[in-house]
Amino acid sequence: MLALLVKFFRACWPPPLKRFICSSPDAFGWEDELIWCKDYGQHLHGQFSMAVVQANNLLEDQSQIESGSLSLLDSGPFGTFVGVYDGHGGAEAARYIADNLFDHIKRFTTEQQSMSFDVIRKAYQATEEGFQSLVAKQWPLKPQIAAIGSCCLVGVVCSGTLYVANLGDSRAVLGRLVRATSEVLAIQLSTEHNAAIESIRQELKSLHPDDSQIVVLKYNVWRVKGIIQVSRSIGDAYLKKAEFNKEPLSEKFRLQEPFKKPIISAEPSITEQNLHADDKFIIFASDGLWEQICNQEAVDIVQSHPQNQGIARRLIKAALQAAAKKREMRYSDLKKIDRGVRRHFYDDITVIVLFLDSNFVSRASSGKGITLSVRGGGSIISANSLAPYTIP
Repeated sequence: MLALLVKFFRACWPPPLKRFICSSPDAFGWEDELIWCKDYGQHLHGQFSMAVVQANNLLEDQSQIESGSLSLLDSGPFGTFVGVYDGHGGAEAARYIADNLFDHIKRFTTEQQSMSFDVIRKAYQATEEGFQSLVAKQWPLKPQIAAIGSCCLVGVVCSGTLYVANLGDSRAVLGRLVRATSEVLAIQLSTEHNAAIESIRQELKSLHPDDSQIVVLKYNVWRVKGIIQVSRSIGDAYLKKAEFNKEPLSEKFRLQEPFKKPIISAEPSITEQNLHADDKFIIFASDGLWEQICNQEAVDIVQSHPQNQGIARRLIKAALQAAAKKREMRYSDLKKIDRGVRRHFYDDITVIVLFLDSNFVSRASSGKGITLSVRGGGSIISANSLAPYTIP
């Protein structure tokens, strides 16, 4: 039955464009236009690996790595910034974050002359306000922009401190060496905001005590107001400002009852911790990865392969293999399915693995190292950025 279904999908949608394949592990190459990666690169504190696979008709994930000065001044502070932005309803919010959030980080770091919890919080707030202003401007001609939003996961390594901030259900996981056993354990660093989590449902109910329908179980999935799974995001103006929850917005997004305060928020959960030599790497990924593999499995994959062999790409391959197995189909068959149709099997997936060199503290304080700016997403492909690649 499944084989017939796959044949039906392939008959209705044309196959992806085939292009050349490069055999060198450091070269860029690709098998179809749905997979991008940078297998290996240098950042201020070590190495990194980055990969994206598209499932939707339009890739809604965006991502970036920035390494070097974290302010507008050449004197620093210096560090590495990682961002994973998982859009929903469209790609506009994720793209806006990729274009603006790091600039806000640099502006507030310059003002305060240091990286801090408060810098990150203010940068998130400024990004949210900027996108809401964009929604207000475009609303008359493009009302659907009010229903576009994005999760926003950020990591900043600076002066031996790791800051992790999150809105939505992307996730950051640390791989830490346990010297007594030589194992590398998975430690989740981010707090997730998804109505599937009991504590989040309770949080929503406490914030909206008079709304018995604040969370609704719909088709066996918990959703805020029966519409959206995440309880915090950038964008989603229709759930934050009542003036956007009306015609001409599509009826499927409009709420029957008026609301006086935002239903979901853009307040990030932020943590900070000192890093030490046993902290080996951090995996930043959209929820498309974590729907398929668990934290420890992801850490084991990273730990068991050399850093220069496309670790992010390997994690995506493991996720796709798991997705195929769930549907009792072959991985090779899954790869032949075109975008849009693939969304029935898995979500867009973005993965960034940031390896940490044991000498990163002295590197960062001196300001010496690689200045890096890499963007990942369907519309931003360059020699210094992501390029499509084969997942064998």
